[in-house]
Amino acid sequence: MSRRAKVWRIVAALFTLINVGGAGYAAAAGEGPHTAVHIVLAILGIYAAWRLTPRPGRDTLAGASSAEASELSTDARLEQLQQSMDAVALEVERIGEAQRYNARVQAERVEPPR
Repeated sequence: MSRRAKVWRIVAALFTLINVGGAGYAAAAGEGPHTAVHIVLAILGIYAAWRLTPRPGRDTLAGASSAEASELSTDARLEQLQQSMDAVALEVERIGEAQRYNARVQAERVEPPR
């Protein structure tokens, strides 16, 4: 786990604790909507902390080390990017052909001045 992820987990935990305390304080003061806001924010903080918690096998492929998984992942991404670029190039060529065809048809429609 990177240092940045650890820091964000700590921030999410502190955010959650502050909002749980705020919910208790607002409930003691009899402020219903204020309490509800703190409860919703505390739930969001719990969700953020849960998402930031490392889980085994999350970023690795089956049977591959972390470096190999990163390498394979990068290769797969590059392959997908190449396929996307090829598809975009093909579509741009089709658009160009359609524009050339339309220009030719419009030029044929226009009668030359007499």
